[in-house]
Amino acid sequence: MAPGDYPRDLVGYAGRPPDPRWPGGARVAVSFVLNYEEGGEASILHGDAHSEHVLTDVGAEPMAGARNLNVESIYEYGSRVGFWELMRLLRARRVPATVFAVGSALQRNPAAAAELSASGFEVACHGQRWIDYQQVPEAAEREDIRACVETITRMVGRRPVGWYTGRPGPHTRRLVAEHGGFLYDSDAYNDDYPYWVRAAGQPHLVIPYSFDCNDSRLQRGGDFATGDEFYAYCRDAFDWLHRRGADGGAGVLSIGLHARIIGRPGRIQALEKLLDHVQRAEGAWLCDRATLARHWMATHPPSAG
Repeated sequence: MAPGDYPRDLVGYAGRPPDPRWPGGARVAVSFVLNYEEGGEASILHGDAHSEHVLTDVGAEPMAGARNLNVESIYEYGSRVGFWELMRLLRARRVPATVFAVGSALQRNPAAAAELSASGFEVACHGQRWIDYQQVPEAAEREDIRACVETITRMVGRRPVGWYTGRPGPHTRRLVAEHGGFLYDSDAYNDDYPYWVRAAGQPHLVIPYSFDCNDSRLQRGGDFATGDEFYAYCRDAFDWLHRRGADGGAGVLSIGLHARIIGRPGRIQALEKLLDHVQRAEGAWLCDRATLARHWMATHPPSAG
């Protein structure tokens, strides 16, 4: 493969990112994201060949042709309890969060959709299903993109302008760009700053997400055993970027949340402590991702080249 044909960008900003010029001269942008997936996961009830197995407290393997009632029950905790606890906390703190919402999950919980509508939070697309799109045919994925946009628009009352599959396939970014109407996607983990790419022949903004400052580490591989470990890691990430931002704005700290994980009583206080820490600091711009995207577009538009 010729160097110019290599599809990956290993250079990025080469250590010289642009000054983001965050509003109010903020040192760092902070993006809290709630992933709403409960009811959109793999299940034979949903026409899948196996049960769900990722991001659960039981660490289950997929069960072929059968329901895993323990896994289903854990997901249900997120929609029945954890979601409401997180919404109560985020709304009380006036945190402008983004919700990555799975379309079919919202369809199965109109009460959650109504709460999101009333909250004013940004509701971005998280796919029509919470599944791995690596092997999904292109036509089926295109239809799922359309269905997710339609579902969120109808149930929340606002057309989504952000996209995050989470488990994207090789065609995902192009299909999202071809569909149109999106300000950004977050299917990347390779930078602290937004950046532009070309997708479907046009400039396309990427706002990278995070798997390190993410409550999934309380389950994924057992990285964090307690909420305090999650809090300490996110606090240290914030403090580092906040200090770096004194010399010209630092990048974006993305903090990923799941209702069935951080919404448990033994963990949610860690999020409360993190909000205390971030909201006490001067120079932290808490923003949803749509607002962040609009700022970047206005401040750092794609180059003419």
